[in-house]
Amino acid sequence: MLKQQLNFKLSQKLSPQQIQLMKLIQLPTQAFEQRLKQEMEENPALEGGKEEKDEYEEDYNQDEYQDDDPGNETIEADIDVDEYLSDDEIPSYRLQANNYSADDEDRQVPYASGTSFTQYLKTQLSTLRLNESEKEIAEFLVGSVDESGYIRRSIQDIVDDLAFTQNVYTDEPTVEKVLKHVHELDPAGVGARNLQECLLIQLARKEQTRQVSLARDIIESSFDQFS
Repeated sequence: MLKQQLNFKLSQKLSPQQIQLMKLIQLPTQAFEQRLKQEMEENPALEGGKEEKDEYEEDYNQDEYQDDDPGNETIEADIDVDEYLSDDEIPSYRLQANNYSADDEDRQVPYASGTSFTQYLKTQLSTLRLNESEKEIAEFLVGSVDESGYIRRSIQDIVDDLAFTQNVYTDEPTVEKVLKHVHELDPAGVGARNLQECLLIQLARKEQTRQVSLARDIIESSFDQFS
């Protein structure tokens, strides 16, 4: 399948004289004088100083006459400037960029680092009195807490996962017992399996007044109607 495309390209070509002029301009003053002296020694036709006014006008008129002649055309060869100019010939100060001012403020973005929620809960486990087996179960339960603060998996699934992944063989009553210790962690209600259990844990932390007891009765017996 044939495709037709139209591309516009703008290029600039330099003559050998222009390239030589660019190379001379980039030379330092001392190197430029030495290069000029060397060229005058090698080419006796070159003369130093200012030319006479009459000779300048004569040469100018002659050049103007030659330019008016349509048959006199200057043929310029296509020259790639990159072949003549390299990083070695460019002064070092041209290769450096300083876009900052002394008045600019040194602004640095601070790196925020903190403790994750799971790590925060595991740190609190050290305050509980647990044996090695219960501690492993408690850490697994804390790792099962989702971003909402709930443990949404059944106790039987947790027992199976402990056996397959942690090589900890236990039973459901033991996990239930350790889960009650997890419910003692802050914030209140973390590790609950549903909203009803979460509210009951929070109410148990409060001072047991008549209003709190009434609230617990409502949550325990009439949670569906309450919700």
